[in-house]
Amino acid sequence: MSTPFPGMNAPQREASNYMDGPCLVLAGAGSGKTRVITQKIAHLIENCGYESRHIAALTFTNKAATEMQERIGKLLQDPKQAKNLTVSTFHSLGVKILRQEANNLGLKDRFSIMDSDDCFSLVQDMAVTTDKQVVRRIQTAISLWKNGLVDPETAIKNAQTEDEAQAGRIYRSYVATLAAYQAVDFDDLIRLPVELFRSNEAVRDKWQRRLRYLLVDEYQDTNTCQYE
Repeated sequence: MSTPFPGMNAPQREASNYMDGPCLVLAGAGSGKTRVITQKIAHLIENCGYESRHIAALTFTNKAATEMQERIGKLLQDPKQAKNLTVSTFHSLGVKILRQEANNLGLKDRFSIMDSDDCFSLVQDMAVTTDKQVVRRIQTAISLWKNGLVDPETAIKNAQTEDEAQAGRIYRSYVATLAAYQAVDFDDLIRLPVELFRSNEAVRDKWQRRLRYLLVDEYQDTNTCQYE
């Protein structure tokens, strides 16, 4: 990228050039927010001396991540540098962290990732019901608790009804069963790295040194767990 921010307007250039701390870009759909991210990454590599392996960009779909990496490659003088970037979904980054830090979470290196059908069956067995709507409601509650970083005991304590308390107890059993199976579910791919970083300063510092610049596309869609 010989000229910084070619073809960009003044606000886009300002956001792409900003380096002095967190920066939130608020703009409507189609206004070029993703372009700001790709140009900023190219600027960090070409003009600011950042190594591509220390930069991460997160988005919500694998397709968007692939397209972003391709766009960045086209902006770099050496397109191969784009391959060293971490450009992925939140969940893909979570898997990467869990695979490398499994021992710090009491997991084996080859832990299993359960799909939604397996999780449904597990909750159904614990709920002792054939009513699929009831199981779905409990499964949704568990997902909301995990994404809100609410542990089972807190969920039970804060229950307003017996149904909520029962869901909380199933949540507690569900978490224990996954641990016994050496398995995680989709929500754990983000929740567990967050809990690890909160509780283990050495691991957190290691990843902060590894990923020194973090950019998030569609930031407005993040939940509590992703925000953390």
